[in-house]
Amino acid sequence: MNLKGKVAIVTGSSSGIGTAVATALADEGASVVINSSRSAAAGQAVADALQGAMYVAADIADDDACQELVAAATERYGHLDILVNNAATTEVIAHSDLSAATDEIWQRIFSVNVLGTWHMTRACVPALRATGDAVVINVSSVAGLRATGSSIPYAVSKAGVNHLTVLLANVLAPEIRVNAVAPGLVDTPWTADWDDIREAVRRRAPLRRSAQPEDVAEAVMGLIHARHVTGQVVTVDGGMTLR
Repeated sequence: MNLKGKVAIVTGSSSGIGTAVATALADEGASVVINSSRSAAAGQAVADALQGAMYVAADIADDDACQELVAAATERYGHLDILVNNAATTEVIAHSDLSAATDEIWQRIFSVNVLGTWHMTRACVPALRATGDAVVINVSSVAGLRATGSSIPYAVSKAGVNHLTVLLANVLAPEIRVNAVAPGLVDTPWTADWDDIREAVRRRAPLRRSAQPEDVAEAVMGLIHARHVTGQVVTVDGGMTLR
């Protein structure tokens, strides 16, 4: 119960990695705000399953919605200690198919993955600074580090999240630490039918498997507890990027 009395917001936490992170936080005693832009029933079910949790629907691409999400959290709990920027979107497009990566797709992916991370962090900063020992964790991707990923717009957005992590860590210290995790393939509802990619990871990765959401949550929790670490992007890919 190392986080008893702490309050955390986890965006995009109605399934997958977000649910695993929220569960890990609650298991250590934190009060968790569950969030999604849709899937309200699933989000409420996650909140109902976690002691002291609440669900707030908000689209992080909307700056006003982010402000309302933070206001709801601080009104309920009185303070805020942890933000996990997990919500993201993508489109599966072959990297060689340049014409398929339309401006609309670029704008939609960036509005959630980059601007959404920016909106949420900026909205949380006053409450996090008031805590004085707060942390932001961004869920990025190895696609932001290597020439891989579900599409070029997605990969570029995650590269942006990685650099945003470093920039924010520099300006928000010492009251707020900012780090990121960069998973490889994770078995989530998004990737349920990616069997060929999953098999390729099993063959090539030193740890011989794709990640489970709990593997990413474990890395997030490690960074939350690592009080002398900021501005880092930690790869969580079973060693896949070693090869």
